Amino acid sequence: MELALHRLRMLREVARRDGVSAAARALHYSPSGVSQQLAALEDEVGAPLLERVGRGVRLTDVGRVLAEHAEIILDAEQQAQAAVEQVRDTLAAELMVGVFSTVSAAIVPLVTNDLAEQHPEIRLTTRETDPEDAVVDLRHGHLDLAFMIDYPDATEPWPSGLRTVSVCVEDLHLAAPEGQFTDGPVRLADLADLDWVISGPHTYYGRAVRSACRRAGFDLRITHQVDEQATALAMVAAGAGITLMSDLGKVFCPDHVDVFPLTRPIRRRLVVAHHPEAARRPAIRAVLDSIKRAAATLDLPVRPR
Repeated sequence: MELALHRLRMLREVARRDGVSAAARALHYSPSGVSQQLAALEDEVGAPLLERVGRGVRLTDVGRVLAEHAEIILDAEQQAQAAVEQVRDTLAAELMVGVFSTVSAAIVPLVTNDLAEQHPEIRLTTRETDPEDAVVDLRHGHLDLAFMIDYPDATEPWPSGLRTVSVCVEDLHLAAPEGQFTDGPVRLADLADLDWVISGPHTYYGRAVRSACRRAGFDLRITHQVDEQATALAMVAAGAGITLMSDLGKVFCPDHVDVFPLTRPIRRRLVVAHHPEAARRPAIRAVLDSIKRAAATLDLPVRPR
């Protein structure tokens, strides 16, 4: 019996998400595509893995056993990769990193320059992705590392099976059209009646900002729902409203925008997530060290000031 690893990954996701449709959404496949791959896996195993229950499906006894062993097999794949890299004489590796826009603009250039000097044998590639997709891609080996955000005041549980390394702590600042405010710090509650340019509640950032504003006693009056910080700041410069900008977001700050601290800081922690076995890979450790050096260059604290 020969088992294809990519099909085992699909079975594992079906088991974790209790269904083909949810697994397909997470994996960016069509449900029929996942079903076809699982049918091929059934041929490899020689037994049904799914059984229909009402309008849905569930794992058969064989499917549950295979899903349990898929975890072991896929973890062993990561362990083997780490072991091979440990005994090689070079750090040579091609690593894919999941990023978001502010990390791409502020940190990635510093990291790539640092690696070119310190470890030119490491080739770093990046792909913009949101945290939920990054979690799945890390599990399935499509990403080696992924940047994520943790808001201590609006925590959301990260799925088990991943490890995170703290990079730095960022403050969020008021970004307002030039001249709208004369000085700071500014109370968040004083922004209740203003127009906002902010991302939607489908993003962790959007949910965290809404949570902070509710604690301050108001709901946001959103004029423009914009996910990208660079776009939001451009609209602020044009007088469309106010927004909150992270320390890393300053790289996008245009002219005609005034930036003020908040009296009660809203902070978030930048972390890098990876598979637990990845920490044994020398190339991964080298990139994590480079990321920490980049944060230090930007004078971003590891802990709240």
